[in-house]
Amino acid sequence: MKIAIFSGDGIGSEVTREAVRVLEALKLPGLTLLEGDVGAAAYHRHGRPLPAETLDMARVSDAILFGAVGDPSCDNLERHLRPEQAVLGLRSELGLFANLRPATVFAGLEDLSGLRPELARAIDLLIVRELNGDVYFGDKGMRETADGQREGWDMMSYSEGEVRRIAHSGFLAARKRGSKLCSVDKANVLETSQLWRDVMIEVAAEYPDVELTHMYVDNAAMQMVKNPGQFDVVVTGNLFGDILSDLASMCVGSIGLLASASLGERQTEYGTFGLYEPIHGSAPDIAGLGKANPMATILSVAMMLRHSFGDEDQACKVETAVARALSDGVRGGDLGGDLGTEAIGDAVLERL
Repeated sequence: MKIAIFSGDGIGSEVTREAVRVLEALKLPGLTLLEGDVGAAAYHRHGRPLPAETLDMARVSDAILFGAVGDPSCDNLERHLRPEQAVLGLRSELGLFANLRPATVFAGLEDLSGLRPELARAIDLLIVRELNGDVYFGDKGMRETADGQREGWDMMSYSEGEVRRIAHSGFLAARKRGSKLCSVDKANVLETSQLWRDVMIEVAAEYPDVELTHMYVDNAAMQMVKNPGQFDVVVTGNLFGDILSDLASMCVGSIGLLASASLGERQTEYGTFGLYEPIHGSAPDIAGLGKANPMATILSVAMMLRHSFGDEDQACKVETAVARALSDGVRGGDLGGDLGTEAIGDAVLERL
């Protein structure tokens, strides 16, 4: 079992270290951990955010545990050299098109949500975000208008095939949950979204056991804070999914609690190859201070065990250890407490 560890920048190395401790404590048979550089760390060492050797390491691995990328010192670099291109490059090169982002309120954290406790308590949803299309991967640039003004432009587009494959991912996920799928788009103004909606309806015919509804993204954002309990699985495009999943993180109390899995079609002898990461960023303002909450990264390990290694028992053990730690009052600064990164890791390990 080969797992590539790409810690990245800022707090990435701190939270990843605690997740690796959890992995090692599970004593998985035949486990090999490989370490590679990504992001600003890779740029400063190799001159690019995603070195060839890192990509090669990813390709021979069964799964990737990813920390975070981003560094203010790289903000003025050309776009293709910026740290964020590392994760975008991995998604593109490895065909990781389906991003799963679960959001659930842990017992005892209802008061930390931005919502009323009775609303927060009902949150148990999964956002399925398409990762390889939309404006993030479309052509883009800067140009000058006829009257001499600067103009930035980004191309938003989806092919029928791209929508179809993420639709299947969403419907299959809904079958394993509450059999309800809400497709989020902006079909009233975007042709890209009209194609999205048309294809979703076509694919729905193959899943008569799953209830399909549609919602415009602005309404979806409003409904997520008004009545989040109505959602089971939400499937949407790259841009909308990025925004809605961050919104969901504050509905559950902290971005430091949300894990994610990025999956493609490649199968290993253990399961589906994937990249697993917390949805938070590199947080350079607290990097090196030992203040970051590693729980999202630890929960990403649970998702890895479930999807890439087919080990539901170990995945549940990790999730239960995190839930018990939270129930016992283990809190970092993001949850109103004062425990540091290592202390939170110790608490999870103790309960594991």
